[in-house]
Amino acid sequence: MYELIKLTERDYYIQSPAKIGLVLTGEDQAVLIDSGGDASAGKKVRNHLEAQRWTLRAVYNTHSHADHIGGNRYLQGQTGCDIFAPGLEYDFTRRPLLEPAFLYGGFPPAELRHKFLMAPESAVRELTPESLPEGWEVIPLPGHAFDMAGYRTADDTVYLADCLSSRETMEKYGIGFLVDVKAHLETLKKVKTMQARLFVPSHAEAAESVESLAQLNIDRTLEIGERITESCREPQSFEQLLRSLFTAYGLAMTFEQHALVGSTVRSYLTWLTGEGRLRAFFEDNTLLWERI
Repeated sequence: MYELIKLTERDYYIQSPAKIGLVLTGEDQAVLIDSGGDASAGKKVRNHLEAQRWTLRAVYNTHSHADHIGGNRYLQGQTGCDIFAPGLEYDFTRRPLLEPAFLYGGFPPAELRHKFLMAPESAVRELTPESLPEGWEVIPLPGHAFDMAGYRTADDTVYLADCLSSRETMEKYGIGFLVDVKAHLETLKKVKTMQARLFVPSHAEAAESVESLAQLNIDRTLEIGERITESCREPQSFEQLLRSLFTAYGLAMTFEQHALVGSTVRSYLTWLTGEGRLRAFFEDNTLLWERI
């Protein structure tokens, strides 16, 4: 874990729970794509930089989830590097309490205020075209997060953040986290036809093609939508529906899982209602969901 993997003359990644991109932008200058889950990950990144005698100039965050921005503060404090984040991800990175509050739908309890959902604050700047290294392109990848972005480097490597999951990851977690199902499907369709020298998803192996993996992710998303629809053959409250999904996918209910999966299921309900497959109504002061 945390090995430095070379892809091209300038493009690397650091093997970690969520891959960290490392790109050389000058003879001894480097930038990162994400920073790992915590200060410990940041220290391991810094060790690689020092061993190679590279100076860290900037971190380009793909999105604001803690496993991608948890090393920001440590690396910024040690190196003085800039940190950039796209769109709404800038706001969540700047104010990490927003993440568990968003998931919970109110001020989050202590069970949700920990490093896996709430990274330390960092002095982040909003990503603009002018802030990118020469020859780079930002690729919007919304769905898993509001304004998640990938990056295409000058060597034509595309770092894809969390829009793709490996088969093993999907089997492990059952229902992958999403904030916008419709946007996620559109992102997957775009990525499926994308061309690049190499692709580096955060939670799947680097590859020259991701077409089949993108289709696998599309199929899993549609399958979850179909299961939710069938579960609402009879009117279901949210908690009834959530319980049935946890049982179907072999998940164990905890505060964290209730927040993560619950938020995702609400996003599916929004999508399915918009698609005309479900309707919402109130009965006996209870919000119910029913298949149309």
